[in-house]
Amino acid sequence: MSGPQCCENPPALDSSFGGVGHEEEIGGLKCYVTGPPHSKLALLLLSDIFGYKAPKLRKLADKVSASGFYVVVPDFFYGDPYVPENADRPLENAEKPFPVWLNDHGPDKGFEDAKPVIQALKSKGITSIGAAGFCWGAKPVLELGKYAYIQAAVLLHPSFVSLEDVQPVKVPISILGAEIDRMSPPELLKKFEEALNAKPEVDSFVKIFPGVEHGWTVRYKDEDEVAVKCADEAHEDMLNWFVKYVQ
Repeated sequence: MSGPQCCENPPALDSSFGGVGHEEEIGGLKCYVTGPPHSKLALLLLSDIFGYKAPKLRKLADKVSASGFYVVVPDFFYGDPYVPENADRPLENAEKPFPVWLNDHGPDKGFEDAKPVIQALKSKGITSIGAAGFCWGAKPVLELGKYAYIQAAVLLHPSFVSLEDVQPVKVPISILGAEIDRMSPPELLKKFEEALNAKPEVDSFVKIFPGVEHGWTVRYKDEDEVAVKCADEAHEDMLNWFVKYVQ
């Protein structure tokens, strides 16, 4: 498949799966929300390029909401997620080259769009917010962490993230990466770890999962036992980070 690794292995977008939550507008964006509505603790899950309707992402939102978090998965792509060329899915953007799509949906815009969502959550009485970014979503989460819009950050197989992006972060940050990842290879993640370790005032955690590829935490194949086990482990690591710092 042409394009960067983040375009590979797209999820099956099963329209019949809606999750146990519901969709509503928050801060001007359509969102999937799940979890106790009166919780003071919220998590934002920022999707990869395939968008907020991906079933495994929604299942993960449901999973972490069981720990008492109000979980919000915004549609940062305004109904226009990336769709690889696929004759079985004749959507309007099915032929859109990835660079064109990314130009329309840059991570910088995701950061700006997240601000009113956070403000809306605070207006609902939310007092502490954590944010997790998957692939595309990692860079907006980093930006939120630079300016302390959130209390904790988790990056999972990040894309489009540089060492310069990581260095200014001000909130506790966990980075969960894959051994087989051209977008954020292990040698880059080790540089992230070194830079974060040089900032003892910011708690950090970097982990590289062996034998899995970019995107595995939300695009694993159910029949791939190694990927499923590693995905479950990453989900647990993410949840533990938020339990520790989103209070």
